[in-house]
Amino acid sequence: KFFEFVKNVREMGITVPIIPGLKPVTTLREIEVLPEIFHLTFPEELMKELKKCKTHAEAKDTGVEWAIHQSRELIAAGAPVLHYYTISKADATYRIAQQVF
Repeated sequence: KFFEFVKNVREMGITVPIIPGLKPVTTLREIEVLPEIFHLTFPEELMKELKKCKTHAEAKDTGVEWAIHQSRELIAAGAPVLHYYTISKADATYRIAQQVF
């Protein structure tokens, strides 16, 4: 959705930097809560992986791996900077940063 959004606003002539925000999944509960609170949808591929998780630790590992992949993809596409929503779960973002930067 980020790439589509950037494409659309660039076509409108908007040229300001657009900073993507990433919130890594860190618990199974977030699968239910985040869409309600933020009116978002998870990518189908991510949901398939998260539904396989039996524990919060497995969900966190999956969320971190997904965020690492997304981060690398965004950097390769020229994102000016990445913003991570930690929401008191800084260890997940730390793990991501170790792998990406």
